[in-house]
Amino acid sequence: MNRHQGSKGKGKTSGRGTDNTRSKSYARGNAPLKNKPVSTVKPPGTTKTTTKKSNPDEIRLNKYVANSGACSRREADTHIATGLVSVNGKVITEMGYKVKLGDEVRYDGARINPEKKAYVLLNKPKGFATTTSEGKGRTVMDLVANATTSRIKPIGRLGRNSKGLLLFTNDDVIVDKFTNSKNGIARLFHIELDKNLKLEDLKKIQAGIKIEGKLVAVQEVSYIDGASKNEIGLKIKNTGNTIIRSIFDYLKYEIVSIDCVAIGHLTKKDIPRGHWKHLTEQELNTLKML
Repeated sequence: MNRHQGSKGKGKTSGRGTDNTRSKSYARGNAPLKNKPVSTVKPPGTTKTTTKKSNPDEIRLNKYVANSGACSRREADTHIATGLVSVNGKVITEMGYKVKLGDEVRYDGARINPEKKAYVLLNKPKGFATTTSEGKGRTVMDLVANATTSRIKPIGRLGRNSKGLLLFTNDDVIVDKFTNSKNGIARLFHIELDKNLKLEDLKKIQAGIKIEGKLVAVQEVSYIDGASKNEIGLKIKNTGNTIIRSIFDYLKYEIVSIDCVAIGHLTKKDIPRGHWKHLTEQELNTLKML
């Protein structure tokens, strides 16, 4: 039998040898095709498209609203569509709209924040500026950098050379409690002057002093028991210490040191200078009731 026997005369097998096994041929047109994802095969003349990368600093508006705890994401879609949500003062009804974490987002008129609420109490030392701006040297933000991943800010100010308690939070409700000019939350300061405070001047502070046409009122002012008459305790609801300096500048005294020893019911107990702590649930609840 020749090698073609059994082929029934229908042509030769490809490949050589006495073996009847048909070998693979890689002639033109017979080469195996490489599998390609369907999405990569494009019609002639089309241009290559690129996938747009998402911006990590942006978040969908409905997720932002839901993360704030105002409602569920599905409910957020409904509230957005009905015009209850605004971004930077503009009502947004567009589904899929993205906002930046720094944008001002309001739900039904109230500002909301998608971050976890944080409340950090710092016992500030001298030499640190109360600011969130960069390029100001050492700031209080350096001291609380590891306290939380939430973007907290200090409420009020303590001068670079002042010390004592400073509260940080990202909770606008608590911030409003401090900055509300009608109510506010009192802070107690231990103030050291360059000379003894005259009794008549202490009474002037108690009664309220008009500085540049504005009445500056304090809650309490007194000498400190067991200390010299140049050491004063002063309680005031104003959030900054500039007003304190204005009072004593007006009365011709120089301030040697300012120490905030209490904010409402919060004290420096168990917080060494330069350290911080998170408010306990009880401390926070009491603060909210003030």
